Amino acid sequence: MQLDLPAEVPYKFVALPQYETERILTGYLAQFGTGIERGTELTSFEQDAGGVTAQLAGPAGPEQVRAGYLIGCDGAHSTVRAGLGLDFAGGAFSEQYMLADVVVDWSRPDGIGVRAQHQTDGTTDDLLVCIPLPGHHRYRVSMLVPPELASEPPGPGEVPHGLGGGRAPELKHIQAVLDRLAPEPAQASQLRWSSVFRISHRIVDHYRRGRVFVAGDAAHIHPPTGAQGMNTGIQDAWNLGWKLALAVQGTASAGLLDSYDAERRPVGQEVVGQTVRDARTGFDAAPDDPAAMLLREAQLLVGYPDSPVVGEDVSGGQLAAGPRPGQRAPDCGGLRRGAVSFPLRLFEVLHPRWHTLLLYAADERQAAGAGALIEAAARRAHGQLRGYLILAPGTPPPGSGPALDDAGGQFRAAYDAAGGCGYLIRPDGYVGYRASPLDEPGLVAHLATVFAA
Repeated sequence: MQLDLPAEVPYKFVALPQYETERILTGYLAQFGTGIERGTELTSFEQDAGGVTAQLAGPAGPEQVRAGYLIGCDGAHSTVRAGLGLDFAGGAFSEQYMLADVVVDWSRPDGIGVRAQHQTDGTTDDLLVCIPLPGHHRYRVSMLVPPELASEPPGPGEVPHGLGGGRAPELKHIQAVLDRLAPEPAQASQLRWSSVFRISHRIVDHYRRGRVFVAGDAAHIHPPTGAQGMNTGIQDAWNLGWKLALAVQGTASAGLLDSYDAERRPVGQEVVGQTVRDARTGFDAAPDDPAAMLLREAQLLVGYPDSPVVGEDVSGGQLAAGPRPGQRAPDCGGLRRGAVSFPLRLFEVLHPRWHTLLLYAADERQAAGAGALIEAAARRAHGQLRGYLILAPGTPPPGSGPALDDAGGQFRAAYDAAGGCGYLIRPDGYVGYRASPLDEPGLVAHLATVFAA
Protein backbone atom coordinates (compact mmCIF):
# COMPACT_ATOMS: atom_id res chain seq x y z
CA MET A 1 0.00 0.00 0.00
CA GLN A 2 1.12 3.56 -0.62
CA LEU A 3 1.17 5.51 2.65
CA ASP A 4 -0.14 8.81 1.31
CA LEU A 5 -1.84 10.89 3.98
CA PRO A 6 -4.94 12.92 3.12
CA ALA A 7 -4.36 16.34 1.55
CA GLU A 8 -5.26 18.26 4.72
CA VAL A 9 -2.24 16.79 6.58
CA PRO A 10 0.78 19.00 5.76
CA TYR A 11 3.54 16.58 6.78
CA LYS A 12 4.33 13.08 5.58
CA PHE A 13 5.61 10.02 7.45
CA VAL A 14 9.26 10.33 8.45
CA ALA A 15 11.34 7.28 9.39
CA LEU A 16 14.15 8.16 11.79
CA PRO A 17 16.30 5.72 13.77
CA GLN A 18 15.87 5.98 17.51
CA TYR A 19 19.35 7.40 18.10
CA GLU A 20 18.57 10.33 15.77
CA THR A 21 15.30 11.04 17.56
CA GLU A 22 17.14 11.01 20.90
CA ARG A 23 19.75 13.43 19.52
CA ILE A 24 17.05 15.88 18.41
CA LEU A 25 15.19 15.72 21.73
CA THR A 26 18.38 16.02 23.77
CA GLY A 27 19.40 19.12 21.82
CA TYR A 28 15.96 20.66 22.28
CA LEU A 29 16.08 20.02 26.02
CA ALA A 30 19.49 21.67 26.22
CA GLN A 31 17.93 24.93 24.97
CA PHE A 32 16.21 25.15 28.37
CA GLY A 33 19.43 24.63 30.30
CA THR A 34 18.68 21.02 31.19
CA GLY A 35 20.87 18.00 30.51
CA ILE A 36 20.29 14.26 30.74
CA GLU A 37 22.36 12.47 33.42
CA ARG A 38 23.33 9.21 31.74
CA GLY A 39 24.30 6.29 33.92
CA THR A 40 22.09 7.44 36.80
CA GLU A 41 19.59 4.99 38.27
CA LEU A 42 16.54 5.51 40.47
CA THR A 43 16.81 2.91 43.23
CA SER A 44 13.80 3.83 45.40
CA PHE A 45 11.42 6.65 46.29
CA GLU A 46 8.88 7.73 48.91
CA GLN A 47 6.12 10.28 48.56
CA ASP A 48 4.23 12.35 51.10
CA ALA A 49 1.73 15.21 51.01
CA GLY A 50 4.40 17.74 50.09
CA GLY A 51 6.52 15.93 47.52
CA VAL A 52 8.65 12.94 46.57
CA THR A 53 12.05 11.88 47.93
CA ALA A 54 14.06 9.86 45.40
CA GLN A 55 17.20 7.81 46.00
CA LEU A 56 19.60 7.78 43.04
CA ALA A 57 22.76 5.86 42.22
CA GLY A 58 25.08 7.55 39.73
CA PRO A 59 28.72 7.85 38.68
CA ALA A 60 29.45 10.03 41.75
CA GLY A 61 27.75 7.61 44.15
CA PRO A 62 24.41 7.70 46.01
CA GLU A 63 22.32 10.87 45.87
CA GLN A 64 19.00 11.96 47.37
CA VAL A 65 16.69 14.29 45.46
CA ARG A 66 13.59 16.02 46.79
CA ALA A 67 11.02 16.98 44.14
CA GLY A 68 7.42 18.03 43.91
CA TYR A 69 6.52 15.24 41.50
CA LEU A 70 8.07 12.10 40.01
CA ILE A 71 7.36 10.86 36.47
CA GLY A 72 8.44 7.32 35.72
CA CYS A 73 9.46 7.08 32.06
CA ASP A 74 11.76 4.18 32.90
CA GLY A 75 10.57 1.57 30.46
CA ALA A 76 9.15 -1.91 30.48
CA HIS A 77 11.02 -2.89 33.66
CA SER A 78 10.06 0.33 35.48
CA THR A 79 11.28 0.86 39.03
CA VAL A 80 8.62 3.55 39.46
CA ARG A 81 5.81 1.25 38.40
CA ALA A 82 7.03 -1.44 40.78
CA GLY A 83 7.41 1.08 43.61
CA LEU A 84 3.80 2.21 43.16
CA GLY A 85 2.59 -1.40 43.17
CA LEU A 86 0.66 -0.90 39.93
CA ASP A 87 -0.97 -3.88 38.27
CA PHE A 88 0.61 -4.51 34.84
CA ALA A 89 -1.94 -6.84 33.31
CA GLY A 90 -1.49 -8.51 29.94
CA GLY A 91 0.46 -11.30 28.36
CA ALA A 92 3.44 -12.15 26.18
CA PHE A 93 4.00 -13.46 22.67
CA SER A 94 5.41 -16.96 22.73
CA GLU A 95 7.51 -16.15 19.66
CA GLN A 96 11.00 -14.66 19.89
CA TYR A 97 12.23 -12.23 17.27
CA MET A 98 15.52 -10.93 15.96
CA LEU A 99 16.22 -7.37 14.92
CA ALA A 100 19.01 -5.98 12.76
CA ASP A 101 20.16 -2.80 11.00
CA VAL A 102 21.41 -3.84 7.55
CA VAL A 103 21.67 -2.89 3.89
CA VAL A 104 19.50 -5.03 1.58
CA ASP A 105 20.58 -5.12 -2.05
CA TRP A 106 17.44 -5.48 -4.21
CA SER A 107 15.36 -3.41 -6.64
CA ARG A 108 12.78 -2.25 -4.11
CA PRO A 109 12.52 1.61 -4.09
CA ASP A 110 14.03 3.40 -1.11
CA GLY A 111 11.46 4.46 1.48
CA ILE A 112 9.15 1.49 0.88
CA GLY A 113 8.61 -1.01 3.70
CA VAL A 114 8.19 -4.75 3.13
CA ARG A 115 6.22 -7.28 5.15
CA ALA A 116 6.13 -10.93 4.11
CA GLN A 117 4.94 -13.94 6.07
CA HIS A 118 4.40 -17.64 5.65
CA GLN A 119 1.48 -19.37 7.34
CA THR A 120 0.62 -22.98 8.01
CA ASP A 121 -3.00 -23.71 8.94
CA GLY A 122 -3.54 -20.00 9.69
CA THR A 123 -0.50 -19.69 11.99
CA THR A 124 2.43 -17.50 10.99
CA ASP A 125 5.61 -19.61 11.15
CA ASP A 126 7.97 -17.40 9.15
CA LEU A 127 8.12 -13.59 9.04
CA LEU A 128 10.10 -10.78 7.40
CA VAL A 129 9.56 -7.07 8.12
CA CYS A 130 11.83 -4.43 6.54
CA ILE A 131 11.38 -0.84 7.76
CA PRO A 132 13.27 1.76 5.70
CA LEU A 133 15.90 3.89 7.42
CA PRO A 134 17.82 6.90 6.08
CA GLY A 135 20.44 5.75 3.59
CA HIS A 136 20.35 3.83 0.32
CA HIS A 137 18.66 0.43 0.86
CA ARG A 138 19.24 0.52 4.62
CA TYR A 139 16.55 -1.16 6.73
CA ARG A 140 15.64 -2.18 10.24
CA VAL A 141 14.67 -5.82 9.66
CA SER A 142 12.70 -8.04 12.00
CA MET A 143 12.08 -11.78 11.78
CA LEU A 144 11.46 -14.87 13.88
CA VAL A 145 14.43 -16.27 15.78
CA PRO A 146 15.97 -19.53 14.55
CA PRO A 147 16.26 -22.29 17.16
CA GLU A 148 20.01 -21.78 17.69
CA LEU A 149 19.45 -18.18 18.88
CA ALA A 150 16.41 -18.78 21.09
CA SER A 151 16.85 -17.76 24.72
CA GLU A 152 15.54 -19.39 27.86
CA PRO A 153 11.89 -18.68 28.78
CA PRO A 154 11.33 -15.91 31.34
CA GLY A 155 11.20 -16.72 35.02
CA PRO A 156 8.21 -16.20 37.34
CA GLY A 157 7.22 -12.55 37.64
CA GLU A 158 9.48 -11.39 34.81
CA VAL A 159 8.20 -9.15 32.02
CA PRO A 160 9.62 -10.67 28.81
CA HIS A 161 9.84 -7.51 26.72
CA GLY A 162 12.62 -5.81 24.86
CA LEU A 163 16.13 -6.66 23.76
CA GLY A 164 17.78 -9.81 25.05
CA GLY A 165 21.31 -10.34 26.25
CA GLY A 166 21.95 -13.62 24.45
CA ARG A 167 23.74 -14.37 21.21
CA ALA A 168 23.24 -11.65 18.60
CA PRO A 169 22.05 -12.59 15.10
CA GLU A 170 24.66 -12.64 12.35
CA LEU A 171 24.34 -11.81 8.65
CA LYS A 172 23.87 -15.49 7.84
CA HIS A 173 20.71 -15.60 10.00
CA ILE A 174 19.29 -12.51 8.26
CA GLN A 175 20.20 -13.87 4.82
CA ALA A 176 18.45 -17.17 5.45
CA VAL A 177 15.12 -15.39 6.02
CA LEU A 178 15.62 -13.14 2.99
CA ASP A 179 16.25 -16.22 0.87
CA ARG A 180 12.92 -17.66 1.99
CA LEU A 181 10.63 -14.61 2.09
CA ALA A 182 12.05 -11.63 0.17
CA PRO A 183 9.88 -10.63 -2.82
CA GLU A 184 12.94 -11.00 -5.08
CA PRO A 185 16.53 -12.26 -4.72
CA ALA A 186 18.24 -10.02 -2.14
CA GLN A 187 21.59 -9.81 -0.39
CA ALA A 188 22.08 -8.49 3.17
CA SER A 189 25.30 -6.67 4.09
CA GLN A 190 26.81 -3.95 6.32
CA LEU A 191 25.35 -5.22 9.61
CA ARG A 192 25.54 -2.31 12.09
CA TRP A 193 23.66 -3.80 15.02
CA SER A 194 21.50 -6.80 15.88
CA SER A 195 19.73 -8.36 18.85
CA VAL A 196 17.11 -10.87 19.93
CA PHE A 197 13.98 -9.49 21.52
CA ARG A 198 10.69 -10.56 23.05
CA ILE A 199 7.30 -8.86 22.97
CA SER A 200 4.72 -8.48 25.73
CA HIS A 201 1.46 -6.56 25.73
CA ARG A 202 0.55 -5.00 29.06
CA ILE A 203 -0.95 -1.84 30.54
CA VAL A 204 -1.10 -0.47 34.08
CA ASP A 205 -4.32 -0.05 36.02
CA HIS A 206 -3.52 3.59 36.90
CA TYR A 207 -1.26 6.22 35.35
CA ARG A 208 -1.05 8.19 38.61
CA ARG A 209 -0.89 7.65 42.33
CA GLY A 210 -0.52 10.79 44.37
CA ARG A 211 2.47 12.79 43.18
CA VAL A 212 3.92 9.97 41.08
CA PHE A 213 3.06 9.22 37.44
CA VAL A 214 4.07 6.69 34.79
CA ALA A 215 4.37 7.34 31.06
CA GLY A 216 5.56 5.55 27.95
CA ASP A 217 6.72 1.94 28.26
CA ALA A 218 6.47 2.18 32.04
CA ALA A 219 2.69 2.44 31.54
CA HIS A 220 2.11 0.31 28.44
CA ILE A 221 4.10 -2.10 26.29
CA HIS A 222 3.04 -3.69 23.03
CA PRO A 223 4.35 -4.98 19.68
CA PRO A 224 6.34 -2.48 17.58
CA THR A 225 3.88 -2.85 14.70
CA GLY A 226 3.15 0.50 13.10
CA ALA A 227 5.85 2.31 15.13
CA GLN A 228 3.31 3.37 17.74
CA GLY A 229 5.41 3.05 20.90
CA MET A 230 7.52 6.19 20.78
CA ASN A 231 4.65 8.34 19.50
CA THR A 232 2.38 7.10 22.27
CA GLY A 233 5.00 7.71 24.96
CA ILE A 234 5.79 11.23 23.77
CA GLN A 235 2.08 12.07 23.67
CA ASP A 236 1.75 10.75 27.24
CA ALA A 237 4.49 13.15 28.30
CA TRP A 238 3.08 16.09 26.33
CA ASN A 239 -0.39 15.55 27.79
CA LEU A 240 1.01 15.43 31.32
CA GLY A 241 3.65 18.10 30.82
CA TRP A 242 1.44 21.16 30.34
CA LYS A 243 -0.83 20.08 33.17
CA LEU A 244 2.07 19.47 35.53
CA ALA A 245 3.55 22.87 34.58
CA LEU A 246 0.35 24.54 35.83
CA ALA A 247 0.43 22.44 39.00
CA VAL A 248 4.05 23.44 39.71
CA GLN A 249 3.08 27.11 39.22
CA GLY A 250 0.12 26.67 41.57
CA THR A 251 -2.41 27.57 38.87
CA ALA A 252 -3.91 24.13 38.09
CA SER A 253 -7.44 23.24 39.11
CA ALA A 254 -7.90 20.54 41.75
CA GLY A 255 -8.85 17.91 39.17
CA LEU A 256 -6.51 18.74 36.30
CA LEU A 257 -3.82 16.16 37.10
CA ASP A 258 -6.46 13.44 37.39
CA SER A 259 -7.37 14.07 33.75
CA TYR A 260 -4.01 12.60 32.68
CA ASP A 261 -5.15 9.08 33.56
CA ALA A 262 -8.68 9.74 32.28
CA GLU A 263 -7.38 10.87 28.89
CA ARG A 264 -4.30 8.77 28.24
CA ARG A 265 -5.12 5.33 29.67
CA PRO A 266 -7.93 4.71 27.15
CA VAL A 267 -5.49 5.65 24.39
CA GLY A 268 -2.93 3.21 25.78
CA GLN A 269 -5.55 0.45 25.87
CA GLU A 270 -6.49 1.09 22.24
CA VAL A 271 -2.86 1.15 21.07
CA VAL A 272 -2.02 -2.08 22.89
CA GLY A 273 -5.05 -3.83 21.41
CA GLN A 274 -4.50 -2.53 17.88
CA THR A 275 -0.79 -3.34 17.71
CA VAL A 276 -1.42 -6.87 18.95
CA ARG A 277 -4.04 -7.38 16.21
CA ASP A 278 -1.74 -5.89 13.56
CA ALA A 279 1.17 -8.04 14.71
CA ARG A 280 -0.95 -11.16 14.38
CA THR A 281 -2.69 -10.45 11.08
CA GLY A 282 -1.02 -7.42 9.41
CA PHE A 283 -2.61 -4.02 8.89
CA ASP A 284 -6.36 -4.46 8.59
CA ALA A 285 -6.90 -1.50 6.21
CA ALA A 286 -10.46 -1.40 5.00
CA PRO A 287 -10.27 -1.22 1.19
CA ASP A 288 -12.95 1.47 1.11
CA ASP A 289 -11.26 3.73 3.68
CA PRO A 290 -7.45 3.45 3.60
CA ALA A 291 -7.17 7.13 4.63
CA ALA A 292 -8.74 6.36 8.02
CA MET A 293 -6.17 3.61 8.61
CA LEU A 294 -3.31 5.97 7.76
CA LEU A 295 -4.66 8.69 10.05
CA ARG A 296 -4.91 6.12 12.82
CA GLU A 297 -1.34 4.91 12.29
CA ALA A 298 -0.17 8.55 12.34
CA GLN A 299 -2.07 8.93 15.65
CA LEU A 300 -4.05 11.85 14.23
CA LEU A 301 -7.34 10.24 15.32
CA VAL A 302 -6.39 10.14 19.03
CA GLY A 303 -8.98 12.02 21.06
CA TYR A 304 -10.36 12.60 24.54
CA PRO A 305 -14.14 12.90 24.08
CA ASP A 306 -14.89 11.66 27.61
CA SER A 307 -12.33 13.86 29.38
CA PRO A 308 -13.51 15.69 32.50
CA VAL A 309 -11.70 18.86 31.36
CA VAL A 310 -13.28 19.41 27.92
CA GLY A 311 -16.69 20.88 27.18
CA GLU A 312 -18.92 22.85 24.84
CA ASP A 313 -21.93 25.14 24.70
CA VAL A 314 -23.61 24.58 21.35
CA SER A 315 -27.10 23.63 20.25
CA GLY A 316 -28.64 22.15 17.15
CA GLY A 317 -26.36 21.92 14.17
CA GLN A 318 -23.98 24.67 15.22
CA LEU A 319 -20.31 23.81 14.62
CA ALA A 320 -21.47 20.27 13.77
CA ALA A 321 -18.80 19.71 11.13
CA GLY A 322 -16.02 21.27 13.23
CA PRO A 323 -13.72 19.50 15.70
CA ARG A 324 -15.51 18.46 18.88
CA PRO A 325 -14.12 18.95 22.40
CA GLY A 326 -11.34 16.45 22.99
CA GLN A 327 -10.55 16.11 19.29
CA ARG A 328 -7.30 17.22 17.69
CA ALA A 329 -7.55 20.77 16.37
CA PRO A 330 -7.10 20.66 12.57
CA ASP A 331 -4.68 22.88 10.72
CA CYS A 332 -5.69 25.22 7.91
CA GLY A 333 -3.91 27.62 5.61
CA GLY A 334 -4.61 30.91 3.89
CA LEU A 335 -4.68 33.13 6.99
CA ARG A 336 -3.49 36.71 6.54
CA ARG A 337 -2.07 39.04 9.17
CA GLY A 338 -1.29 42.73 9.02
CA ALA A 339 2.33 43.54 8.08
CA VAL A 340 2.93 39.92 6.98
CA SER A 341 3.12 39.58 3.19
CA PHE A 342 2.63 35.81 3.03
CA PRO A 343 -0.23 33.54 4.18
CA LEU A 344 0.03 31.75 7.53
CA ARG A 345 -1.07 28.32 8.70
CA LEU A 346 -3.14 28.11 11.86
CA PHE A 347 -0.53 25.90 13.54
CA GLU A 348 1.97 28.75 13.24
CA VAL A 349 0.01 30.80 15.78
CA LEU A 350 -0.83 28.04 18.26
CA HIS A 351 1.55 27.96 21.25
CA PRO A 352 2.92 24.76 22.85
CA ARG A 353 2.78 26.15 26.43
CA TRP A 354 -0.36 28.32 26.44
CA HIS A 355 -4.00 27.90 25.65
CA THR A 356 -5.08 29.65 22.46
CA LEU A 357 -8.53 31.21 22.13
CA LEU A 358 -9.79 31.54 18.54
CA LEU A 359 -12.77 33.88 18.08
CA TYR A 360 -14.52 34.06 14.71
CA ALA A 361 -16.19 37.33 13.69
CA ALA A 362 -18.47 37.82 10.68
CA ASP A 363 -19.29 41.50 11.27
CA GLU A 364 -17.91 44.64 12.92
CA ARG A 365 -19.97 44.24 16.09
CA GLN A 366 -18.59 40.75 16.80
CA ALA A 367 -15.06 41.93 16.03
CA ALA A 368 -15.37 44.92 18.36
CA GLY A 369 -16.26 42.74 21.37
CA ALA A 370 -13.49 40.18 20.88
CA GLY A 371 -10.74 42.12 22.67
CA ALA A 372 -12.59 42.33 25.97
CA LEU A 373 -13.45 38.62 25.83
CA ILE A 374 -9.82 37.64 25.19
CA GLU A 375 -8.65 39.85 28.09
CA ALA A 376 -11.19 38.30 30.47
CA ALA A 377 -10.14 34.78 29.45
CA ALA A 378 -6.44 35.60 29.87
CA ARG A 379 -7.06 36.92 33.40
CA ARG A 380 -8.98 33.77 34.38
CA ALA A 381 -6.16 31.63 32.94
CA HIS A 382 -3.53 33.43 35.05
CA GLY A 383 -1.97 34.83 31.89
CA GLN A 384 -1.48 31.36 30.36
CA LEU A 385 -3.72 32.11 27.36
CA ARG A 386 -3.35 33.97 24.08
CA GLY A 387 -6.21 34.95 21.83
CA TYR A 388 -6.71 35.66 18.13
CA LEU A 389 -9.64 37.18 16.30
CA ILE A 390 -10.27 35.43 12.99
CA LEU A 391 -12.19 37.58 10.53
CA ALA A 392 -14.60 36.28 7.92
CA PRO A 393 -13.77 37.51 4.39
CA GLY A 394 -14.70 41.17 4.03
CA THR A 395 -14.94 41.88 7.78
CA PRO A 396 -12.89 44.96 8.73
CA PRO A 397 -10.39 44.45 11.57
CA PRO A 398 -10.87 46.19 14.92
CA GLY A 399 -8.56 48.98 15.97
CA SER A 400 -6.41 46.80 18.26
CA GLY A 401 -5.57 43.22 19.16
CA PRO A 402 -4.16 40.36 17.06
CA ALA A 403 -6.41 39.56 14.09
CA LEU A 404 -6.15 37.04 11.27
CA ASP A 405 -8.05 37.40 8.02
CA ASP A 406 -9.60 34.12 6.86
CA ALA A 407 -9.23 35.37 3.30
CA GLY A 408 -9.86 32.05 1.58
CA GLY A 409 -12.41 30.71 4.06
CA GLN A 410 -10.23 27.75 5.03
CA PHE A 411 -10.68 28.27 8.79
CA ARG A 412 -14.45 28.55 8.40
CA ALA A 413 -14.49 25.28 6.43
CA ALA A 414 -12.19 23.35 8.80
CA TYR A 415 -14.02 24.50 11.95
CA ASP A 416 -17.54 24.95 10.53
CA ALA A 417 -17.26 28.42 12.03
CA ALA A 418 -20.21 30.78 12.40
CA GLY A 419 -20.04 34.43 13.43
CA GLY A 420 -19.53 34.83 17.18
CA CYS A 421 -18.28 31.29 17.80
CA GLY A 422 -15.05 30.39 19.53
CA TYR A 423 -12.65 27.51 20.04
CA LEU A 424 -10.22 27.09 22.94
CA ILE A 425 -7.16 25.06 21.89
CA ARG A 426 -5.05 23.43 24.59
CA PRO A 427 -1.23 23.48 24.61
CA ASP A 428 -1.19 19.89 23.31
CA GLY A 429 -3.26 20.87 20.26
CA TYR A 430 -6.65 19.50 21.31
CA VAL A 431 -9.93 21.38 21.50
CA GLY A 432 -10.69 22.06 25.17
CA TYR A 433 -13.89 24.04 24.71
CA ARG A 434 -16.11 25.43 21.97
CA ALA A 435 -19.26 27.52 21.95
CA SER A 436 -21.54 29.30 19.50
CA PRO A 437 -21.98 32.07 20.33
CA LEU A 438 -19.09 32.28 22.77
CA ASP A 439 -19.81 34.36 25.87
CA GLU A 440 -17.72 35.26 28.89
CA PRO A 441 -19.69 33.35 31.59
CA GLY A 442 -19.54 30.06 29.70
CA LEU A 443 -15.87 30.42 28.82
CA VAL A 444 -14.88 31.40 32.37
CA ALA A 445 -16.84 28.45 33.77
CA HIS A 446 -14.91 26.07 31.53
CA LEU A 447 -11.56 27.63 32.41
CA ALA A 448 -12.36 26.87 36.07
CA THR A 449 -12.06 23.15 35.25
CA VAL A 450 -8.46 23.73 34.14
CA PHE A 451 -7.16 26.67 36.17
CA ALA A 452 -7.29 27.32 39.90
CA ALA A 453 -9.37 30.26 41.13
